Parts: sequence; C-alpha cells; structure tokens
Amino acid sequence: MRTVAVVGASLAGLSAARSLRKQGFDGRLVIIGDEIHRPYDRPPLSKEFLAGGIGEADLALEMDGEDLGAEWLLGTRAAGLDRTERAVRLVGGGEDGREIRADGFVIATGAAARQLPGSDGLAGVHVLRTLDDARALRDELAQGGRLVVIGGGFIGAEVASTAHALGLDVTVVEAAPTPLAGPLGEDMGRIVSALHVDHGVRLLCGVGVKGLSGESRVDAVLLEDGRTVPADIVVVGVGARPCVEWLEGSGVVLDNGVKCGADGRTSLAGVVAVGDCASWYDPRAGIHRRVEHWTGAQERPAAAVATLLAGGAVEPGVPRPPYFWSDQYGVKIQFAGHAAGADSVTVEEGAPDDRNVLAVYRRAGHPVAVLGMNQPRLFTRWRKQLAAMTS
Repeated sequence: MRTVAVVGASLAGLSAARSLRKQGFDGRLVIIGDEIHRPYDRPPLSKEFLAGGIGEADLALEMDGEDLGAEWLLGTRAAGLDRTERAVRLVGGGEDGREIRADGFVIATGAAARQLPGSDGLAGVHVLRTLDDARALRDELAQGGRLVVIGGGFIGAEVASTAHALGLDVTVVEAAPTPLAGPLGEDMGRIVSALHVDHGVRLLCGVGVKGLSGESRVDAVLLEDGRTVPADIVVVGVGARPCVEWLEGSGVVLDNGVKCGADGRTSLAGVVAVGDCASWYDPRAGIHRRVEHWTGAQERPAAAVATLLAGGAVEPGVPRPPYFWSDQYGVKIQFAGHAAGADSVTVEEGAPDDRNVLAVYRRAGHPVAVLGMNQPRLFTRWRKQLAAMTS
C-alpha cells in the first residue's frame, strides 16, 4: 500500500493518521478536511471554550513537534469516491475537480448538526458543532439576554448549563416526555435532566417546536401547544446527521452512516470508516450502530487501520463499550455501555435527590451499562468490570 487518503481531519481522522504511522505505514498520507482549522477538540466547545475559560490554542489536538509526514488539504471537501479509479474527488479550497488517487481510504467525515426548518437567515439562531459555530455563539452569549435551547440532549444541556453560569435567562425545550431517555433510559434521564430545574433553568418537556418568530432576528420560539417563549438567542440541539452524501453511488453501503464490520471495514476493499459517520457492527447486540463519542473516535481507528493495512486478513475484535462524559452545573456525568438493551437499572450508591449516584443497568442480571454522577472512583471501577465482562 503506497498511498492512503484520510477523508476527515477531526479527532477520528487524526487518530487514524497516527495509527497508520504507528503501525508502520511509511507511504504517502493525505489528510482531507472540509474545515480550514487543524484538528481541534470538540467537547470544550459547549463548556470551557463557550464560557471563555480557554482559548483556541487550548483546543489543539496535535502535540508540540508532532509530524505525521502528511499532506494536509484543509478547507477542501470530498465530493465523491470513484471505486474504479480508486480516487476521491475534491471541491473547495482551490482544489475543485482534483482527484486524489490512493490504495486505501479512511472515511472520517463525521456528522453535521441538524438544522431547524425555517431558521435559515434569521439572526440569533445557532447550532453548535464546529469551532466557528462556538465562536459565533460565544460572542452572542457575552451580550446576555434570554436563551432558548431546543433539544434536551447532552449538547443542549451543556450549553444551557454554561449559559446559566454566564447569567443568562435559560429555557430548555424538549419534544420527548423525558430528556436523555434515549441514551440513559427514562428513570435516569429524569434524574439527570432534573439538574436544570435544580438550578432555576426552565425545562419544558413533551412539546415540540412549531417555528420561530422574528423579522431579521429571532424574538421568540413558537411551541406546538400554542405557547410562545421569548428569546434573544436560540440554540438548536436536535441531533446530527452523518456526512456521507458524498459516498452515494460509490458502492459503499450506507445505512445511518457508513455500514461497517466490527473493525471498521466497509463493503469496498481497501476502505474503512471511523468516527461519527461510521455505523460499526456490535457483536454483543448483533446490530450496527453509530457511536458519536470522543473515546470512540480516539480508540476505534487503530482497529480500522490494522484491518486496512492487512487487507482485511485479520479477525475483528470486540470494540470496547462506548464511554462518554458530560459536565453540567458542576456535576460530572459519566456513562459507559448501552442502556437500550437493559431490563433493569438500580442505584448502587448515593441518593438520586442529591444528584450523586452510581447506577448499574442490567440485562437478564448481567451488567450492560453504568452511569455515574459525581462518582468518578466507583464509576471507573465499574467501567473496567463492564469492559472485562463484555470482551
């Protein structure tokens, strides 16, 4: 293998490039990224960076003196993959129409924030996915006022927490009856989302958003039940879609992202996928699913690269249970595993009313996930046990 193209220059793409060099690939390495920025850390965008506690230099993912010997094509987007010519077609960044031919490809194009229909062109309406998004939102939050967060997931909750600490009047609107019920289950989702109410943030659940009002700038959020919530700033946090449109017609099978094996291999030889755009097979559950977490983007590329360099002639291992964390209102929330397959959840330590708990999810009596709120030591112990039990 002489040339490898990594399409995507965020954490997953950088991790893949590092793995390629670490595993002995000494050929031509091309890294393509649609943003103009070098790889940066995304989790602080909704927390420390948004609050003004750290600067852009603190987000850098590359280590001082790190040199991967790569060609960086930034501000350049992949527009197609030609499986016959083994080439990725580029647009933007002065590269329109250029093709990069390679023997191997790592797809790491991530995901993009979903927009609220009808919000285009209305000032004061934001999503939060990129550094540029965070810059724009940070500038607006510094002016104060009334913030409405549409979507009670982790990104929305972190933005609400940060804005509350900055002194803004904050309302969170969630269409589901219980925020975070998807990743945490209803019982624990209810406990975690109660942090909003604990700190005086209004939480409106079980109601959808009909639209936004305002001429050139947003002034209110219109709810489907007829209520109107005044707003100077709106953050839309209603999930993300995998950035895989450019692969249509390439022969790469798509199904809620790039459909992969348990080691990142796709339907095309010499092509693997990692990060938020990749729907890996989970041998424990027998299904494919995307894992949109920092640790997955850091850890899984090593397995995908091993598969790529071996031409697929390696047995796929079992990916570690996914892990993510969130910081809200001074509470450290940690989660590992999958709550979806659990038939019970029990609080093993602490009191839910104190938002200081360790909860274990089980299926047929066997642990499948663990949640900690301000329980770092116990959580770490249980996370290790969970990894050992499911390996």
